[in-house]
Amino acid sequence: MPSSLPLSLPRVSPSQGATKYGKVRRQHQFPLPHLISLSGHRWADSQRACFSAFSGELLRRKKVGRDILISANLKVDTTMTSMEEDLDNLEIYSLDPYLHHYKDHLKYRAQKFFEQLKLIEEHECSLEDFAKGYLKFGFNREDDSVVYREWAPAAQEAQIIGDFNGWDGSNHQMARNEYGVWTIKIPDVGVPAIPHNSKVKFRFKQGNGVWADRIPAWIRFATVDPSRFAAPYDGVYWNPPPSQRYEFKHPRPEKPISPRIYEAHVGMSGSEPRVNSYREFADDILPRVKSNNYNTVQLMAIMEHSYYGSFGYHVTNFFAVSSRSGTPEDLKYLIDKAHGLGLRVLMDVVHSHASNNITDGLNGYDVGQCPQDSYFHAGDRGHHKLWDSRLFNYANWEVLRFLLSNLRWWLDEFGFDGFRFDGVTSMLYHHHGINIGFSGNYGEYFSESTDVDAVVYMMLANRLIHNLLPDATVVAEDVSGMPTLCRPVSEGGVGFDYRLAMAIPDKWIDYLKNKPDEQWSMKEIVASLTNRRYTENCIAYAESHDQAIVGDKTIAFLLMDQEMYTGMSDLTPPSPVVQRGIALHKMIHLITMALGGQGYLNFMGNEFGHPEWIDFPREGNRWSYDKCRRQWNLVDASHLRYKYMNAFNRAMNAMDDKFSFLSSTKQIVSSADEEDKVIVFERGDLVFVFNFHPDNTYHGYKVGCDLPGKYRAALDSDAPEFGGLGRVGGDVDHFTSPEGVPGLKETNFNGRPNSFRVLSPARTCVVYYKVNEDQDSADDAGPLDADDGDAEEAPAEPPGSDILVPAIMAELEAGFEDDEDEDEDEDEDGDDAYYYELDDGSDE
Repeated sequence: MPSSLPLSLPRVSPSQGATKYGKVRRQHQFPLPHLISLSGHRWADSQRACFSAFSGELLRRKKVGRDILISANLKVDTTMTSMEEDLDNLEIYSLDPYLHHYKDHLKYRAQKFFEQLKLIEEHECSLEDFAKGYLKFGFNREDDSVVYREWAPAAQEAQIIGDFNGWDGSNHQMARNEYGVWTIKIPDVGVPAIPHNSKVKFRFKQGNGVWADRIPAWIRFATVDPSRFAAPYDGVYWNPPPSQRYEFKHPRPEKPISPRIYEAHVGMSGSEPRVNSYREFADDILPRVKSNNYNTVQLMAIMEHSYYGSFGYHVTNFFAVSSRSGTPEDLKYLIDKAHGLGLRVLMDVVHSHASNNITDGLNGYDVGQCPQDSYFHAGDRGHHKLWDSRLFNYANWEVLRFLLSNLRWWLDEFGFDGFRFDGVTSMLYHHHGINIGFSGNYGEYFSESTDVDAVVYMMLANRLIHNLLPDATVVAEDVSGMPTLCRPVSEGGVGFDYRLAMAIPDKWIDYLKNKPDEQWSMKEIVASLTNRRYTENCIAYAESHDQAIVGDKTIAFLLMDQEMYTGMSDLTPPSPVVQRGIALHKMIHLITMALGGQGYLNFMGNEFGHPEWIDFPREGNRWSYDKCRRQWNLVDASHLRYKYMNAFNRAMNAMDDKFSFLSSTKQIVSSADEEDKVIVFERGDLVFVFNFHPDNTYHGYKVGCDLPGKYRAALDSDAPEFGGLGRVGGDVDHFTSPEGVPGLKETNFNGRPNSFRVLSPARTCVVYYKVNEDQDSADDAGPLDADDGDAEEAPAEPPGSDILVPAIMAELEAGFEDDEDEDEDEDEDGDDAYYYELDDGSDE
């Protein structure tokens, strides 16, 4: 009996399957096995009881110093039940009528999800129990013994070797069951059978008779001898005594209404040219993050990766903390410290591929066996040709156990608050997005190009994460824009909470590299920032780590380049280049935050315009760490201008704390004037005015707004504390005038029922808030400054109050060329999925 559960591919009609990217892949149908044993294997204790005995039971357990309530999740989910019973009427169809054209595909996808979920529940008691594989596989303590299990169907013989037996496995032979699981139980003899922190490896005999040593797949720690160049890693048995285990002291912070994410890499977070540690990051960097009013930290490169220059994306050991920065207990200290500061912590998880490293990684278990007995697909399907890495077989039972357990491990053992899934586009499609330009046509998303096995895995993963931690935040790195990716699984979606708005940084880089300021299109900027599915949440960002890697430049470096070395002193007047650079740096980041999505992300150091680029130690740079660090001394120096960009970034985040505009569904762009180079929009009840003109200052510039009353500046990029000239008065009152006939938008000013006039200097942005004159004047104490921080959150508007500017969108869309290979209906599907207008009821 196979240990994997192959899923058949969907039956797709020719109109669905044919795309402009090539011929339709031939269908292959695989029958589901009629029977599988518990866990895919017959354990000696195969009749073991489920962890939870009845529906709705809550188990309280003591875990590393704090009580954690975990649900057994055996209760009946009425929403999921109703979804399963009526797959023809998934809730996603009511949100997006165009999905009806792809109902066969979406129904098939949902059926495959429920088939897999039922098999798991039938043979593992629950999805949550299935994801406790680390309690069976790898090294565990059972009955005063160390028990080690490894799934390696291709092995002919197997041993455990390490420091504890002098690397001689002849007396520690492992036994194989019929499903390829090797097991050994080593009893303690006065002392632990395998001492804590001992080096270990799995030794097995291949089909050709050759023996190979591999790091255990489920190892929880792995180290390398730093004194040896290119030395192989060793697995480490990590089981510290109670006195050495870190005990958590702080509860998880509440889920923020909108995530403001600080993307960080621990290893390169120090000022010195070396690898920084988890404890140094916790003590030195987390206070900076908190001070800048972020509420979430996203940690890169946590999973062990033997090649440092991969930025953590070529994972070798999935359950192991990267040892370059410390031990598992050190990482727990970091996360607990973040929680104590009120910061949530997301982990950059890589389940889209694995390192092709045979000696140190999971790829070492692939010795030419069939895909059913491997973690990866065979042949070309098992290799990513651009990343030079291995691709998982998501239909395999043991791969599902491995990856789902990996997610639970990081949540339960380390207290992470969610994940950012890397490489989701590669997972979604058989072509992995390589050389594909997604146009928005739905046929690109739902066809035989879609990897349904991978989609089902992500649905299971998101269901698991949100069952274990209902307040988890899960972000997808997807460039394709697949509809339903960020809708709940209970609606027929894939289940992510947010997707990264990856087109936004590309637009800014294009403008900065290729267009002079005079040619910047206000309508294009608005379209790029608002081009998203408004039923699915986005994380907006102007730049992330991707834009800082060697070969590219950060926004600040694109703007100011070599003058960042000579022109950043605040003791002399700024050059025109520096003055322009700092002004546009502030404007680009604020308009991205305010218009681009429901959350915001910034990469470590970009908040103050970190110069240069990121370059990990490699042969090409003589293994230098000089560009693999953060120069915090630049922002800390009071005589340098980096402080201004940092202060503005802090104030941006403080403004969201105070006004909760990121969570507001009220988004109204009332003007994008190409001649004036001015963009005016409302987010929540704030009014944003951006003047991108390089020269023109406008006196008494008329801006539309929704609510009548008195307005003042909440944030002014021209304020002296942000490096500006102080031309806009923070204490000036702006009184509105009514516009047109109430209830008739065509008679209003730019479609808004009220207006007021402002001073708008060149290359500045000013945000105005409506003064609540019924409250104490202390509540309206003027604009935010560099020291503003936490404030009481304002309530968000009800859903369904978004407004985009139809005129702007219609004008832009008229300029887009229709694809000659797509018919009229397909073009309409793609466009309407991104742009639509809803009335916020403000004129009633």
